[in-house]
Amino acid sequence: MILIADSGSTKCDWILCERSASEPIRIKTKGLNPAILTKKQFQKVISKCEDLNKFKDQITKIKFFGAGCGTKRSQKKVNTILESFFKNAKAETSEDTMAAVLATTKEPAVVCILGTGSNCCYFDGKSIHLKTPSLGYILMDEGSGNYFGKVLLQSYYYEKMPKELRLLFENQFELAEKEIIKNLYKSETPNKYLASFAPFLFENRTHPFCKNMIYEGMKTFVENHVLKYRETLKHVPIHFVGSVAYYGQEFIKQALQERGINSAKFVKSPIDNIIKQQIELN
Repeated sequence: MILIADSGSTKCDWILCERSASEPIRIKTKGLNPAILTKKQFQKVISKCEDLNKFKDQITKIKFFGAGCGTKRSQKKVNTILESFFKNAKAETSEDTMAAVLATTKEPAVVCILGTGSNCCYFDGKSIHLKTPSLGYILMDEGSGNYFGKVLLQSYYYEKMPKELRLLFENQFELAEKEIIKNLYKSETPNKYLASFAPFLFENRTHPFCKNMIYEGMKTFVENHVLKYRETLKHVPIHFVGSVAYYGQEFIKQALQERGINSAKFVKSPIDNIIKQQIELN
């Protein structure tokens, strides 16, 4: 059996399939980002999943695409953890941008991820090239879920959020300062915590305040990341992957069109397209 995983910091989608199977088995766990989780924390998430335990001895190959897996060191860490749990399997780990590429194209293109975090790369048909390093939620990740969570919280505590939105925000979230500080500075996954506020923004996207906040975030992502590939984009398309990209596509399209760039595909979940296109993983 082959196990394929697409993991962000918030969630991990797993697909378990036989070569001849018509319907793969879908499994979900918490996100597995080796840049954030310790080896013990990573192992705990896998071992607590009943479905993964049920099939672990039957799995012979694992293809893991993940956030935080862009270095040889992180890839080795993930492979070691997976192979120690799935005793009969050989694991191969790649960065999450490769999953985004496989989900959108086999031809050269610029491919962007906007989920819990954000990223942008150029795929030349064989390899991925990055013009901006991926330094995570503290320094970068513009236009991502954790970015929008951060600016929402800032607008609330700086009292810039309109009264009607403040009331909705207060009814939906625990906003005691003590709780916020605990989750930001003592949580295993502060980026995931910040991203948990982002759906509020998209649920209220028709409100001028939210509308402007989403647009400004997407514009910043385009200016800081996409425009690095301006010359390349004269010859290749640009695709977007991830839930934030999917739900915020109207704002992304606006920010791009204002700069003379047209978008191509928007894919919410990469793993669905990987399976749908029957990409060969051997």
